[in-house]
Amino acid sequence: MPTALNFAVYWRKPVLVGPAKPTPRETKRLSDIDDQEVLRAHVPFIFFYRGEGMHVANDRKPAGVIHHAISEALVPYYPLAGRLREVEDRKLVVDCTGEGVLFVEADADLRMVELEAAADNGLMRAPFPCLDQLLFDVQGSSGVLNSPLLLIQVTRLLCGGFVLALRLNHAICDAIGLAQFTSAVAEVARGLPTPTLTPVWSRELLEARSPPKPSFPHREFDAMPMIPPPPPPPGENMVTRTFTFSPTDVTAIKNNCLPAAHLHDTAATSFETLTAALWRARTAALEFRPDEEVRLTIIVNFRTLPDLSLPAGYYGNACVPVAAVTTAGELISGSVGDAVALVQEAKAAVTAEFVRSTLDHLVLHARPCVALGNLFLVSDNRHAGFDRVDFGWGRPVYGGPADAMFGVSFLVAVRNGCGEDAVAVPVVLPGPAMDRFASEVEMLLLKG
Repeated sequence: MPTALNFAVYWRKPVLVGPAKPTPRETKRLSDIDDQEVLRAHVPFIFFYRGEGMHVANDRKPAGVIHHAISEALVPYYPLAGRLREVEDRKLVVDCTGEGVLFVEADADLRMVELEAAADNGLMRAPFPCLDQLLFDVQGSSGVLNSPLLLIQVTRLLCGGFVLALRLNHAICDAIGLAQFTSAVAEVARGLPTPTLTPVWSRELLEARSPPKPSFPHREFDAMPMIPPPPPPPGENMVTRTFTFSPTDVTAIKNNCLPAAHLHDTAATSFETLTAALWRARTAALEFRPDEEVRLTIIVNFRTLPDLSLPAGYYGNACVPVAAVTTAGELISGSVGDAVALVQEAKAAVTAEFVRSTLDHLVLHARPCVALGNLFLVSDNRHAGFDRVDFGWGRPVYGGPADAMFGVSFLVAVRNGCGEDAVAVPVVLPGPAMDRFASEVEMLLLKG
């Protein structure tokens, strides 16, 4: 487990960074995917840099370089410099005021090697016990409406490395959209005159039909069960632990899929394999009754569906939740391969018509939240590009989500202790359940 760190951080006064040039003063409607109730929240991300392999001028400080690059990148991405407002029926729009994003420059009396020494097995992974110091919660910045859409802190370390932490209003874009913007900032920081990918708004492409006509049952938005599950234990009993899987580990787990008879594709992907195995292990660890309904909800990116015609450079939310539902007894008594088949069936359901049906369902039912009963929600962030964001000081030691929560996990691209490309998955569980979950994962790897 990570150990506590004691260090001082010296924050400069937060400033608003606006576009470097005048930008349109207009109001833009968010899409009906953006407008989901569950996305009205701020989510943290973090990037750690050693400061080695620098290919910008040696006398330039990371905070100054990034501050300037943000201002330049906000010219084409000017809606990010605005503020969210509500219009009729609580519909979200962005008021393109040009006010800017919040930026905090800081210095810490800490070195990267100390951060790594305090990390679990020396690898930078969630949880990050120093997150509140590396991402200062500026007073008045956390509102969904009328607040900056991004809060960014650049913290310089004693060794010359630095940490960039940010908090995003999820309604304005998803992980891929955020990675597109941070990559644009990084390109400008490295000296490019403009970002190579032109951002595209086009949120009108993801609006519900008139009248709405859902064509799928959308179990991901089910009402809560008649008999609610017991409340989770007190917050102080929750444990966050990140599990890292090498290519060999994934192959070992895939070997457990062979007995399944109903796989859509026997060459299951790493996402399908890990998600199914972890869902099954988590269900066993939480010791649900055999007759209790359990659900896996996966977040599926639909940018590549040709019938939706989303252009390259689209940076809004372009993912939908889709659920696999079964009972705890059926999930545990079946093989990992049976669980993989459920994941594959859920993924295969996401067609252009499913996306349109989701839009209609959201509007028709006043933006319902995903069903929370016995939920395990998984989002794959590996291909967003966070691990490749280079501001001129090389790729990050870690780049991706900064936190997880009970019932929600992410797949993150990392390198393991051997330098191999690997997958990190943060999991949050009550302490005793975490011990059982770790044992289940260990057995999965031993069986392979």
